[in-house]
Amino acid sequence: MKLALVDYGIGNVMSVANALHRVGADTEVVRDGDALTALNPDCIVMPGVGAVGEALSLLRERGLDEALNRFVIDQSVSYLGICVGMQVMASVCEEFGEHRGLGWIPGKVTRLVPEGSPLRLPHVGWNTISVAGEADFLAGLDGEHFYFVHSYGVECPGEFVAARSEYGQPFIAAVQHGHMKGVQFHPEKSSRAGEALLRGFVESAALARV
Repeated sequence: MKLALVDYGIGNVMSVANALHRVGADTEVVRDGDALTALNPDCIVMPGVGAVGEALSLLRERGLDEALNRFVIDQSVSYLGICVGMQVMASVCEEFGEHRGLGWIPGKVTRLVPEGSPLRLPHVGWNTISVAGEADFLAGLDGEHFYFVHSYGVECPGEFVAARSEYGQPFIAAVQHGHMKGVQFHPEKSSRAGEALLRGFVESAALARV
């Protein structure tokens, strides 16, 4: 199975590649839309760190937004977005201004806690998740600990919520819309639970291509 790992310039790509390798998945790093098109992948993983607005700008500069839409939307190729890779799935992103997201999930990216809150941002550290609904890639992971580093999060209708966590108040930790999945935490930094999640995603993507 051909797994594309999207590198748009600000993601922790190699640590995600190493984590995928540990669960038996070979990856090919793609850095622009032409490379993604040439690979014709069976599934796509997009990690990310930093500001979602910058990520969206880089995706568009490299033609990755159009290529991603072609595969993920038109051809139903399985997708996993990690941290910022999840946030770009939203319709609108409110970080250092307002930015148009990819619009795969109706919703917006907003500050995790309100201005003036005693809680520090970014939210850094281990938190448990509470799985919501039928999230196949999170099977067996309800209550497990995952590693988070973020100041913003996705708000979307409940039908798209795959898991929640809490930092002062509940927030969305994972989303799913059919073959499109996203996690706010970093599975590549989350030890055994993170590897189980990545394995579950790869296995479900393989079954979807049969």
